[in-house]
Formats: sequence, C-alpha cells, structure tokens
Amino acid sequence: MPKMIVSIDGVVIKEVQLTKDRTSLGRRPYNDIVIDNLAVSGEHAVLQMSGNEVYLEDLNSTNGTYVNGKAVKKLLLQNSDTVEIGKYKIKYVNEAAPAGFEKTMVIKAGSAGLVPPAPAGAPVAPAEAGANLTAAIKVMSGAAAGREVALVKVVTTIGKPGVAVAAITKRPQGFVVAHVEGAGKPTLNGAPIGAEPVVLKNGDVLELAGTQMQFVQH
Repeated sequence: MPKMIVSIDGVVIKEVQLTKDRTSLGRRPYNDIVIDNLAVSGEHAVLQMSGNEVYLEDLNSTNGTYVNGKAVKKLLLQNSDTVEIGKYKIKYVNEAAPAGFEKTMVIKAGSAGLVPPAPAGAPVAPAEAGANLTAAIKVMSGAAAGREVALVKVVTTIGKPGVAVAAITKRPQGFVVAHVEGAGKPTLNGAPIGAEPVVLKNGDVLELAGTQMQFVQH
C-alpha cells in the first residue's frame, strides 16, 4: 500500500498510508495530511489514487509544490519520489514489489516484534546496527512524574501540539532529538534544541512545555 513519509530537516514527523481515492494535503485541520506551517497553503495539494498509481496535483498553492526539486502542476509519482512543500519533504513510498522484498523491508523498518520468527535454518535478514538499542524517556516532573515511555518506534514525538513538540529518532548509531514545532523550544541539559538533530546520551535531561524528562539508555 502506498504511503507518504513527512519529514523536516531529516527528522520524520509522520507517516500516512494512502487508502482513499483522494487524499488532501494542506495547512487546514480538515485535510487528510495536515502540515501546520505558514509556507503551506490551506488547501495545498491533492493525491489521487487510481489502482496502484498515485497522481499529485497542486491546488494553485501560494508557494507551489515541488517533486525532486522541480515545480509541478500534476504528476504521476514514482516510488521514492520526494515531494517538497516549504521546508517539508514528503517521500512517496510504493513497495509494489515481490513479496520477499517486502518482507525484508518490514524487518528493516524496525517492526521485528511483529514479524513471525523465521523457520529453523532460514536465512535471517540483517538487522540494522541500532536495532538492539533500547532506551526510554522517564518523566521527572508534572502529573505524569515517574512514568517511563519506551522508545520502541523509529520516531517518537513528545510534547504538546501547538506549544512545543520534539521528535526522538532511533538511528543505527543511537538516538537523536530535534525540535519539530511550537514556539517554545525544548532544552537538552539546559541548552535550547533547534531543528538540527542532537545526539542523546544516557542521563540527558530534556525539558519540553514545562515538563522535565530524562533519557535512559539500557
């Protein structure tokens, strides 16, 4: 099933499966894919699915829609095309490939817990270097103090939408954190975090929307 992976400055913030014939994209909250940024028009573009093909159409947006660096009005998307809207990059993924290839992709995507164990003697797909890294965020203040959130997904978002949101991304060499949205910038050990990903170390203290959290690596 085709999907769109939305990222900013290299940090993935959401993934959207394309299940409908028409998927709208824009700043207004009623869109199927909402990108709350002033560079994005209220109704910016639409994705139209026909069979296994997806067409992207710009809806006369103010700043335009780009695919792989070129301005487009309407285009048939190809697997791995990158749609650019403002500072956001939206990767189009359509894995209409042989089943064996898809299984390998599922394992690499970090869904190991969902994949049934391989039969005895079957070759095992190589895991990413960071696949065995385990870590958590422990809440240190506020109503949820003492709560621990395991970082099991490739991307975990934390914070309050509209106030301050940060994303913690699991990479092969470890975990990184970056500011995604909101006027209030999160801090790491007292220093403000920007849109550039910062590597997290065991014991680091994050503060976001008035809540303190500690990064714990097991």
